[in-house]
Amino acid sequence: MDVPSVSHHEAELAAYIEHRLRALPHLEVVRVGDNVVARTRLGRPQRVVLAGHLDTVPPNGNERARIEADSVAGLGSADMKGGLAVMLTLAAVIDEPPIDTTFVFYVAEEVARTHNGLLQIEADRPDLLSADAAILGEPTGACIEAGCQGVLRLELEMGGARAHTARPWMGVNALHRLAPILERLTHYPERRPIIDGCEYHEVVSAVKVEGGVAGNVVPDKSSLVVNHRFAPDRDPVAAEKALRMWLEPILDPALGDRLEVVDCSPAAAPNLGHPLLAALLEVTGRPARAKLGWTDVSFFAERGISAVNFGPGDPELAHTAGERVTGAELEQAYRCLRSVLIAGE
Repeated sequence: MDVPSVSHHEAELAAYIEHRLRALPHLEVVRVGDNVVARTRLGRPQRVVLAGHLDTVPPNGNERARIEADSVAGLGSADMKGGLAVMLTLAAVIDEPPIDTTFVFYVAEEVARTHNGLLQIEADRPDLLSADAAILGEPTGACIEAGCQGVLRLELEMGGARAHTARPWMGVNALHRLAPILERLTHYPERRPIIDGCEYHEVVSAVKVEGGVAGNVVPDKSSLVVNHRFAPDRDPVAAEKALRMWLEPILDPALGDRLEVVDCSPAAAPNLGHPLLAALLEVTGRPARAKLGWTDVSFFAERGISAVNFGPGDPELAHTAGERVTGAELEQAYRCLRSVLIAGE
């Protein structure tokens, strides 16, 4: 944890992990940029990927790791250096698994999808990601979180007309025009679809506002960035259509209003049918629940690879100043994964 790895600055941690893995003679180790992949080459009939991202969000007074009672606290402890530690331990202790295993340590998961290390690996060495199933070491409290919600990021631009603030009635205030949009967003119809027993929860949030010309000028332009988390029963097209139908009736094209998608990551349905993932679910002893955030389960699902989220750490602590992971969660995640990998089913 004390090796810093904020997004786009993962090289030092990649070097540390590469050094650890190259000391294990049973693994083939490949580095693609600052992504590190290690895999067994035993000719088994099936292969599983264990994947974890190296990057963290920026620090919030929690740069250094601290041992507190039964926990490790600090930046990235839950999301997801606890999961990386479990992966490194498994890579070291399981040298002849009955199912070939690939460990993928990749960059830039916490930023725009275009930077994601999995895309870089796929472009340069797609064979390294070939698998029958995948397990993402995201923080889940050592229980399975199935699928993931998609993310749609839209930018809304509102037009207006400049005027002197002494005579605002002669213009159209583009910032004021955001008020009904914000009000409408707070009443976006809530959906909680249940898919394969997992309840998802769609939400819409305004996350950024910009506008203004000068202290004495009525602004003629404003913008609003909207983040929409949508359930796996909708693809990005359907999610965008639903949001447009909710917002466009109060837009005025004559003033230059427009709504544009600036980033999108598709959702992934829960997929626990693969025997390896079903075995993992059974060994946890707890029912699967929906993953409300977005994860790279979506990346694997798009490519026809069954995948789940499973790792130590409380997802509700991710990205917070109080981020931590307990020893019990680390041990539980390790025991469950080791049991499944050794059994190979």
